[in-house]
Amino acid sequence: MAEFSSSVTWLGLPDSVRREAVRAWTNWVACAVGGSSTSAMDAAVRGALSMLPNGEVPVLGRRERATLPDAALLGCLSSTAQTYDDTHFATTTHPTGPVASALLATAHTLGVAGRPVSGVRLLTALVIGMELECRTSCAIVANGGHPGWFITGLSGGVGAAVAVGSLLQLTHEQLVHAIGLAATQACGFRATHGSMAMTYVPGLAARNGLVAAYMAAADFTCGAIAIDGRNGLLQVLTRAADTTPIGDELGSRFELLSNSYKPYPCGFVIHPAIDACLHLVQENKISHSAIERIDMRVHPDALNLCWRKLPENVFEAQVSLFHWVAAAFVHHAAGVEQGELDCVLDADVRALQERSYAVADSQLADNQALVAVRLRDGRIVERLTENSTGSISNPMTDQQLAVKFRNLVSSILGEPRANELLAMCVDSPSADDAAQILRLGVR
Repeated sequence: MAEFSSSVTWLGLPDSVRREAVRAWTNWVACAVGGSSTSAMDAAVRGALSMLPNGEVPVLGRRERATLPDAALLGCLSSTAQTYDDTHFATTTHPTGPVASALLATAHTLGVAGRPVSGVRLLTALVIGMELECRTSCAIVANGGHPGWFITGLSGGVGAAVAVGSLLQLTHEQLVHAIGLAATQACGFRATHGSMAMTYVPGLAARNGLVAAYMAAADFTCGAIAIDGRNGLLQVLTRAADTTPIGDELGSRFELLSNSYKPYPCGFVIHPAIDACLHLVQENKISHSAIERIDMRVHPDALNLCWRKLPENVFEAQVSLFHWVAAAFVHHAAGVEQGELDCVLDADVRALQERSYAVADSQLADNQALVAVRLRDGRIVERLTENSTGSISNPMTDQQLAVKFRNLVSSILGEPRANELLAMCVDSPSADDAAQILRLGVR
């Protein structure tokens, strides 16, 4: 892992990987700015500043400044606050947040010290971090990791550590130490879902990875067996330690190309059902008051992860299959507004949640769902989503990502700055100082 981290160069990466790095960075900036005024972010900022109020690092979408570790935590937390961040389908990891947030905070700090980080350096580090994060997640899953683990918290710190280590130009030995120090801070379980703490776990990964890299830079050591050795990360989490998913074709096949971006601000396993609902609304002009019952067949993970039928707050709604299906039929949309409390508690939405039912179908892929609607006049209309929007086989286009970016950022910074910030993200490979994005991205 350390050798890979030291060997990657921007020009040595395939065009597809370079393109995806820019898309991941752009999507992350949009999500971080968009989530900056949420209640979770407000509370997190208050908590962080109550302990360490004299930070110097800006945070996207905010007026306040934080310490270097807290800026990494808060930037990632903000990007996950609306559940709009990216997803590695195979492992349900959200890979960009921990790495990108730690990198931006570090790039700002280095820039202030007279060592600006170019866009190419930052994006190269982003690729390194995301790739090793996703591969660590793959190893955890392949070795039989319990589905209750919040996997971004387990692997995200490793990704952040090697990425920040790249910017700090750690030696091979220091990179080994950084990876181990990050691995020993792995944490997070899915019982936090449905609460503000769902955003805290990825934020901790960003902070822990950054701290690990800085500690390693100061020659604080860790053994080389923290990932694959006796009582290491893999063995403790899974009772096995097969590292094949980490090392197999490392550097020639890129796992980050299996990353995806969300068209809807909720768990990605809900998206196929949302696609089906919006299609039924558009094609059949269905009024929610005419619906007697909704029956769904979904991939098992849709119920394993998003089983809440009558959510009581926005955090529970983010991981509620039933909320988003009902909201899509009532409001004919599935955007940020449909995740807000007014919609969560809307009487029509809740009534339709009550009349919605779902069963797990192991024959369906994670980008598929069948929604059947029984109308009060006796008719039944149904729609099968075979390839949901935003999935690996049906990714969001650059144009769709740009629309998402403008919608999220304009609500915080206004349309002119949103357009300028988007252009800066898209043109990030040519930036002399990647941290200059904070000049536009804060209030």
